[in-house]
Amino acid sequence: MLGKLMPLLLPLVGLGAGVGGGLMLRPPAEVVEIDPCAAPSDGGHSELIAVAHEPEVDTSTYEYVKLNNQFVIPDIDGDRIAAMVVMSLNLETDAGFREAIYAREPKLRDAFLQVLFDHANAGGFKGTFTDGAAMSTLRRNLVQAAQVTVGTEIHDVLVTDIVRQDMN
Repeated sequence: MLGKLMPLLLPLVGLGAGVGGGLMLRPPAEVVEIDPCAAPSDGGHSELIAVAHEPEVDTSTYEYVKLNNQFVIPDIDGDRIAAMVVMSLNLETDAGFREAIYAREPKLRDAFLQVLFDHANAGGFKGTFTDGAAMSTLRRNLVQAAQVTVGTEIHDVLVTDIVRQDMN
């Protein structure tokens, strides 16, 4: 009986020993201080430093509005659909502006779909489409479309879910 259990127990014991050893030998976390006034010497990554040190904004007067349905965007390659991208979006807006957004939701969805289709046609959903720069550009374009459609009470567009399903 023990001979039959050994092939099952040995990998579990080895896995447990490996995890335990890794946890015990892990180096302590480093605390890194960044001087926001220092000149960047990072070879072109100054945008990341600038974004990380923007002034704090009081978000207590903001509210988040979830758009009712997901957005489905085809990713076309040549003359065929290569993939489908499904996204869920939320809006960061001034408090008390929820009803105005829901009243203009069809127009807002139309503007968002146009931005998402343009992004897809420019190749934005190919490769590593969740890259920070690509998502940043997409969010910026979505915020601009929302502000033109609804008003400057929209402060940000949050991508809460994004899925890409390749078609074979």
